[in-house]
Amino acid sequence: MSESQTLILGCLGRSLTRDEISFYRGERPWGFILFARNISEPEQIRDLVASMRDSIDRPDAPVFIDQEGGRVQRLRPPLAPNYPAGAALGALYRDDSEAGLRAAWLLARLHAFDLMRYGINADCLPVLDVPVEGASEVIGARAYGKEPSSVIALGRAVAEGLMSGGVLPVMKHIPGHGRAAADTHFELPTVHTRLDDLRRHDFAPFKALNDLPIAMTAHVIFSAIDPNAPATTSGKVVEEIIRGEIGFNGLLVSDDTSMKALSGDFQTKAASILAAGVDLVLHCNGDMDEMRAIASRAKPLEGEALKRAERAIASLDGQDNADEAGLRAEFGEYFKAVA
Repeated sequence: MSESQTLILGCLGRSLTRDEISFYRGERPWGFILFARNISEPEQIRDLVASMRDSIDRPDAPVFIDQEGGRVQRLRPPLAPNYPAGAALGALYRDDSEAGLRAAWLLARLHAFDLMRYGINADCLPVLDVPVEGASEVIGARAYGKEPSSVIALGRAVAEGLMSGGVLPVMKHIPGHGRAAADTHFELPTVHTRLDDLRRHDFAPFKALNDLPIAMTAHVIFSAIDPNAPATTSGKVVEEIIRGEIGFNGLLVSDDTSMKALSGDFQTKAASILAAGVDLVLHCNGDMDEMRAIASRAKPLEGEALKRAERAIASLDGQDNADEAGLRAEFGEYFKAVA
């Protein structure tokens, strides 16, 4: 079996085209990602996930999704219930910390039930960003709170719930997206905050959870560290802050390269991400021309990056023997409105 490349890729529709299968077979991405456009009904999702893995001859290939709750949730009824956003967990935690932590674990464990029945084994969660007043609403209610302590506690519970169900958690957006005043889907924000304040507030959740297997970068410039490049393409941020101060030695994945926050053509974006020390380049929208450009700058997954990828896969201990119906009933007691 030939080695994987430093890529996580999406696809355009609800089944793979011949071109996509041929492309994946040649380029051998390490993993895949699904969006709402790829999803219709249960058998279709299972078939798509299986065909992705089959195209690269890797039955253990991670298949990612953004399944948070609230407005960021790709699987919707009847495929999965609607779940509350992170802020609702935070509100419960402020009233009763024990109840908040239990509800956070339950939500994530239920996500794992929902995802694993379709073969999806990686969730881009927990969101560890800590918003401040005046920041863009792109994080907003997705955050667990506005202080690091609650984000740390609830983020840990969510990560443990996912892993208990055999799903890889992906903490985002390292080293912190909470202060960004713009939506990185459309423009590049610059954070002008002193390094000491960033350490105390923005970086703290990532440092506390630095043992998690995977993290996704922030397309945000931190002028106190590197005024010229966002974290995703800044070797200084990756080496000095993410690997150094935060102490994260897991698998580092870029946020989506098709977001407008990153400048340059797709070859340049991919080359800059890998040159900065990020392990994997993520491309989400399934555009074949863009994927070909990204893939032209990919490298074999080897060395430390390969070890991190292998450790991430190995961190999953299989599923616990949890009673799904019982856990759903218990979660319903915390959130009556969950449909």
